[in-house]
Amino acid sequence: MAEEVKLFRTWSSPFALRVVWALQLKGIQYETVLEDVAKKSDVLRGYNPVYKKVPVLLHNGRPISESLIILEYVDETWKQHSLLPQDPHARAMARFWAKFGDDKVMQSIWTAFVSEGKEQEAALAEASEHLQKLEEELRGKKFFGGDNIGYLDIALGWLANLVRVFEEISGLRVLDGERFPLLFAWLKEFSDAPVIRDCWPSHDKLITKFIALRQLHGAQSSST
Repeated sequence: MAEEVKLFRTWSSPFALRVVWALQLKGIQYETVLEDVAKKSDVLRGYNPVYKKVPVLLHNGRPISESLIILEYVDETWKQHSLLPQDPHARAMARFWAKFGDDKVMQSIWTAFVSEGKEQEAALAEASEHLQKLEEELRGKKFFGGDNIGYLDIALGWLANLVRVFEEISGLRVLDGERFPLLFAWLKEFSDAPVIRDCWPSHDKLITKFIALRQLHGAQSSST
């Protein structure tokens, strides 16, 4: 009997894109169910009643939510092309840096993107400190996972996409080759990998989306 694998996602979610990359790297056939973030389906809400958001992976009728948890589930379920290292300490550190990426790096870059003045300057300085830590993690390695794309590369893959979008819209320089040569080289290697490159959402649509989000955030900030 064939496995049922469905991925509930939106067209632009960087978190859902992590799961797309993992499934593609593993060669897993799956069905995509696109959700409207403004009008989430009752089906999605039923599969993820706690957070009510994408991504949700449905495997043989059983739902799994939260992108980093889904990545681990995918890696444990389908053994080909291991994403996490075999060594327990290395696995723990990959999880640590993935959470660091979400909690610290993403948050500081987003704050820099939507803010102005001193708040933006402080967020940029914080983002640079965080990126420097990732730069150090890449020393002597092609990918965070070593010679091949792994769990941490996928977890941080949004850097290769959204940072360029944010820079283009705001005119900020967040990640450049002079300050972060290893990260900059990693961005290119990661982005050029066919399994990654072929899954990117439309750049023009992302520009339009994040211009609107930035304007909305500015309007909300000015009214408070």
